[in-house]
Amino acid sequence: MVEEHFDTQRLHAGYDWSKHQYASSVPIYATAAFGLENFDNGLKVVSGQKKEFSYSRVSNPTTEVFENRIAALEGGVGAVALGSGMAAITYTIFNVAEGGGHVLAPSNIYGGSLDEFRTLFPKFGITVDFYDDVNDLTSIQNQITADTKAIYAESVANPSTEITDVAGLADIAHTAGIPLIIDNTFPTPYLFKPFEFGADISIYSSTKGINGHGNVIGGLVVDNGKFDWSSDKFPQLNESEFILTDDAHPNGQSFVEKFGSKAFISRIRMKYLRLMGAVLSPVEAYMSLIGLETISERVTKEVASATKIAKYLQENSHVKRVYYSGLDTENSLVKKYYPHGIGAILAFEVAGGIAQIRDIINGVQIFSYLPNVGDAKSLIVNPTKTTHREIPEEIRAKHALNDNVIRLSIGLEDVDDLIADLDQAISGAFND
Repeated sequence: MVEEHFDTQRLHAGYDWSKHQYASSVPIYATAAFGLENFDNGLKVVSGQKKEFSYSRVSNPTTEVFENRIAALEGGVGAVALGSGMAAITYTIFNVAEGGGHVLAPSNIYGGSLDEFRTLFPKFGITVDFYDDVNDLTSIQNQITADTKAIYAESVANPSTEITDVAGLADIAHTAGIPLIIDNTFPTPYLFKPFEFGADISIYSSTKGINGHGNVIGGLVVDNGKFDWSSDKFPQLNESEFILTDDAHPNGQSFVEKFGSKAFISRIRMKYLRLMGAVLSPVEAYMSLIGLETISERVTKEVASATKIAKYLQENSHVKRVYYSGLDTENSLVKKYYPHGIGAILAFEVAGGIAQIRDIINGVQIFSYLPNVGDAKSLIVNPTKTTHREIPEEIRAKHALNDNVIRLSIGLEDVDDLIADLDQAISGAFND
């Protein structure tokens, strides 16, 4: 079989139209449940001895195509689609550190993620220690303890666009016998594939660049399939499960025994999705698939526009600093990981105060003021008052995230129109 490239897989991977009445577009299976055919067949289906659909909270044919397509694009063994990116983060951390454990994460992550890591996970017995420099590998290695269950990071930070040395973190994690979890939302699998550099689990808010149109909330967990989960560090994956009984295993099996390289992602589906229920509906899966079909063209144009806008902002006298790692052509990590660009999101610090921030946000006419990224339409937001308001002041200060920082998500409009819009809004804010 011919090995297919990204642009072929984004359109065809995971879908066999001969099993769906030869429909050229993936059908929407708008049903809660599926018939089990007869008594004997039903027993096989519900026990996992036969692969068929039974209930859409666990799996649905439309959603499965979305999952399989993303897994193919990532180069993973499987994926689970969920109702949001935060559900993907939550289920992944629970699945790896269930029962109590220690996780390492950088302090420059998305505000909602930081809030969950700081204030919610500890209430479930999962402790998190933060490191401020995402690429101080020695310091990170020194924070690993006998109870550490994973290292977590964002491939491109929000909103600083700081680049993570994924391969360096992977080496540290694997030396310690723990997985590396990468939130790859900003670059999408089109610009960066974490598994190619040693990551074990990748997470997405598919709401963003994967869907690309701001009309669906969704999340994904993708499993590389190469991490050895048989370690004593992960008893939840090695204990006998009542739900994994069958004729040959009346006392059950562990997820590692039954699913092997797919143990982690299978447990996400069968324990967390099935029991906690953050389901992505088939309609949302369909819309995400439609968005995914144009990801290459969308992201390519958005990266080009973001780069041009970042250069414009660098030359604007009212801008103190631009946060867009893609401009640093001498950055070894940019060269290594992002030859086609770091993504469509950038930020800049205004040389003014809250009055100027207000006037810029109120003054733009093309940019939409709303807390999202990765939309086909360009967006503007002030992170400390919206998306990152949960971050304590002392942590913001470490990452130059102050009230004068504005984040942009660049869409598909004419780039010269976007620059003109920013220019008139900034000029108006400073009474030029």
